[in-house]
Order: sequence, then structure tokens, then C-alpha cells
Amino acid sequence: MAAVSWYVIQVPTGAERKLCNLIEHMAPEGAVEECFSPRYATQMKRAGEWVDVEKPLLPGYVIVVSSRLDLVIRALREIPEFTRLLKIGESFVPLASDERAWIEALTNKGSRCVDMSVGVMDGEHVVVLSGPLRGREALITSVNRHKNLAFVELEICGRRVATKVGLGIVGRREDIPASKGDSLRR
Repeated sequence: MAAVSWYVIQVPTGAERKLCNLIEHMAPEGAVEECFSPRYATQMKRAGEWVDVEKPLLPGYVIVVSSRLDLVIRALREIPEFTRLLKIGESFVPLASDERAWIEALTNKGSRCVDMSVGVMDGEHVVVLSGPLRGREALITSVNRHKNLAFVELEICGRRVATKVGLGIVGRREDIPASKGDSLRR
């Protein structure tokens, strides 16, 4: 039995979920173990109220988990919309194990959504108190406190990709009560 690999497919931005469903429908039985567009949870203000929303983590890309790449390629040829399996040089290359591990660590099979993290500012640096970014502050390149977003960089298919994830900043480190603040000290 062939090893199960994760492949990245480029699709039109905004059509990720639709094309995941189409790929799963067009592929023969057992060819696709999972097809998903990773998402992230955040909060947006609508009509003065904060509401939970999910946004694409990698807009314009879906990930297919399969041990039968030949059947996936055949199914992609049948789809009338733009789909392109990413490759390096002339060969289709699955996600590297560390790239796959990053997505698996931050999401759960089934939902594949990066939950929102919560943090505080310590001067110019972010200290994440809870959520999937806890202990991964080094990935954060910048923060937009007003939109509850952290901008992170990761490597996908040998390319450096900048993306966003949900991060609520609840204050400054000095505002945290002493009992909680002690656990934040390094």
C-alpha cells in the first residue's frame, strides 16, 4: 500500500470549499482520504458586536490527502474549473513532513481550523497566553490588534508564505495579575 501524502492544489481564491467538495465527488472511491482548505478562527466587529468568523488560512489553495496521486490527477482533469497541483520542477511533490506537522499541530482532522489565540503585549513583543500560537510566538511577524490578527510566516512547498491567524490581544503584560504574571516570566 502506498504512503499517504498531502498535496497542495491551487484553485481560484474564494472557491476553496466548493472545489474541495468537487474534488471529493469527482475522485474515485478511496482516492481521497481528506480534502480541505485550512482556515483560521478570528473575531470581527459587525454592527458594533464581535462575531466569530472563519477565514481561509491559505487563500487560493486546498490540500488533498491521498495515497493515489494518479487518481487525484485524473479527477482534476475532469473538473471544469481552474485547478493546478503544485510541483517543484517537473514533479509533483507532497508537503514536507515538517510542513504537514505544522498544519496537523494547529488544526484537527475534520474541521482543519486554527483556533483563535489570546495574548498580551510585552513591550513590542507578543506573549501568547492560550491557543495554538502559544509557544510559537517566533512565527509572528506582526500584529493588528484592531482586527484580532497575527501575521505569521511559514514554509509551504519550499516557498515562504505569509498568512494570518486569529489573535486577540487582551492587554499589556503589566496589566496581568501577579499570580498569572508569574507564569509568564521566562
